[in-house]
Amino acid sequence: MLETIIIVIIICIIVFEVIEHVAIPLFWFIFKGRKKSDYGVPGMIGKVVEIKQWNRTEGKVWVNGELWQAVCDVPLTQGRKAVILDIEGLTLKLKPYENQ
Repeated sequence: MLETIIIVIIICIIVFEVIEHVAIPLFWFIFKGRKKSDYGVPGMIGKVVEIKQWNRTEGKVWVNGELWQAVCDVPLTQGRKAVILDIEGLTLKLKPYENQ
């Protein structure tokens, strides 16, 4: 009788550990997915930036507390806003922000 109780307890502990360390993390991975990174290149694309200095098609913009080199096909003006389209090296490619 005592052996049966001990075996049942051990089986319950093993099942609990498998559920806790395998089934639940697998469930969250499949159904919740991974959160998109807010850092690096993917996190910066689409952000609205403030133009600090601009000369024709290039200048400097303020992003996340840092000054970045930027380029744009159309002229922009200082103090306005723009949206990051892409990043090449350490240079941001911008387009004008429409809702100013």
